[in-house]
This record gives sequence, C-alpha cells and structure tokens, in this order.
Amino acid sequence: METEEDKPMRLDRFDLNLLVVLDVLLEERNVTRASERLHIGQSATSAALSRLRDYFEDALLVQVGRRLELTPLAQTLIGPVRETLNHARTTMALKASFDPATANRRFTVHASDHMVETLFATVVRKLVTAAPGIRLDLRRPPKQVVEVFDRGNIDILIIPEQYAARLQHPQTLLFSDDQVCLGCQENFKDQETLSMEDYLALGHVAVRFGEDSSIAFEDWFLPRYGQQRRVECTVEYFGAVPHLLLGTRRIATLHRRVANRMKQQYPLKLFEAPFAMQPLKEVIVWPKYLDSDPCHFWLRKNIFDIANL
Repeated sequence: METEEDKPMRLDRFDLNLLVVLDVLLEERNVTRASERLHIGQSATSAALSRLRDYFEDALLVQVGRRLELTPLAQTLIGPVRETLNHARTTMALKASFDPATANRRFTVHASDHMVETLFATVVRKLVTAAPGIRLDLRRPPKQVVEVFDRGNIDILIIPEQYAARLQHPQTLLFSDDQVCLGCQENFKDQETLSMEDYLALGHVAVRFGEDSSIAFEDWFLPRYGQQRRVECTVEYFGAVPHLLLGTRRIATLHRRVANRMKQQYPLKLFEAPFAMQPLKEVIVWPKYLDSDPCHFWLRKNIFDIANL
C-alpha cells in the first residue's frame, strides 16, 4: 500500500501541466473563471480538477452554499504550487549566457510614485541603450503587499524597511535618507526654523503605506514623544503632497530626496526637523525564485548603483 512519503515520487503518473490548472483553481476558486483564464473549455477544467482530486486524494475545492471553498490541504498547496511554477518559468527563461543588449524580458516593479520619478526614470533611460529588450511595468505597492508578493505577481519591490521585514524573501538596503519638513513658501516666508512647539501645533499632510493604510512615521513618532501630530490629510502617493501644502499652513514630513525634488518644482520651503528623527531606509525585495536569475541580478545591480550615485 502506498504511503504519504511515496506520493511525491509519482511523477510518472502526474501531468505537470495540471499544476498550471491547479494554480489558477486555487486562486479563482471557480471552475468557470479558471477555464476563462486558462483559455480552455469548462469541461476540460473540470476534468483536470477531477484528475487532481484523484492524485491528491482530496476534494481540494468543496461546495459551500453557492461558492467553492478550499479544503485544508488545498490551502497548504497555494504557496508551494505557485513557487514551483515560478521556478519552472525562470528555469525555462535562463540562457547559457546573459547579454543585456539582447535580453528580452518584462519585469513587474512596485514602487512609490516618488521612487518612479527619482530612481526609475533614470533606470528606464539606461535600459533604452544598455538593454532595450528589458521592459518594466511600474506600479504602486499594493495594500495587500505580502499576499500579492507571495503569489509571485511582483518581480521587484521597493518599500520602507519596516514593511519589507514582513516578507520572507531576499532583500537588501537600497539607500538611507534623513527626514525634513516641507511647507508653503508664501505662508512660511517670515519663518526660518521650525520648533517642536510649531511642529505639534501645525496641521500635517501624511503619506500612508501598508496593508492597513497605517502611517509609517506615526508608528515611530508617537511612542517616543508621547504626543500625536495633528494629521489633517492623508494620501497614498507623494505626488499630491505639494498640492495639499500650497496655500495652507500645513507641513509634511518627508525624506530629504523627495523634499528637495518637490522644492525645485513648487514654491515650497524646507525646514530641518525640530528633533532627532529616525532615518528612512528603503529596501529592495525580490522573489526567492529570481535570486539566481542573471537578467534579474543585472537589473537589481543597476537599480542599486543608480540609487547610490
């Protein structure tokens, strides 16, 4: 009688193409939608599901009311199946030698809008001449970043260190920067410094990140000073910050790189922070299965080099 230990060796009886079907079924939890994504008939998808159930000796998806739900075994298969497929796709894409000038790849990169402006604009310009076949799909980080990353939908992620720590994937510090305050030039024209009293009395514009839309700076500030900033407006992207400061007495706390860029583009005034402030650390994260991919490694190195010019 076959034991559980014997099952992984039954590859002679398992069509590896079924993993593709299983991956989509685990995500969609709907045979009709899965068949549409796979571009095969619903009967073919149902037949594949039946073969998968026979192999795993488990229902995998069970009817609960009007919807299908995953069995406990199916839940445990989500990560391993996706990781196996990602490894397979990466292996098939590898060549004996890597030449950026002839490489033909597309990478999905998630980074904040200010990182696109200050970093990836330069990266993309370099790709035009050094690697014209490498294409970047630039997007903002998703709110459910851990879930999306673990599904293999992100090739490169640039994110603050405190959020990167939750991802069990390779990562390294991209750069560190101090933080400053920014306000409307006209409404702060007679003021050269910002006191702690000013900082707590003024209204604030804050950029929020993360799955729960928490404000990263608040998480650090409150325990140390025992007082709360008066946050009057929050936004999910940096590009809106200047427009929310102009014509007001609000201030924003930003890292120096983005504050200097905004100051060049808008009539804004920069103040040194009125207290010792934790530096921002931006981290680059990539999936485990791409760690040894020469094309991905080349791209990571160029992003790192440009970020540290």
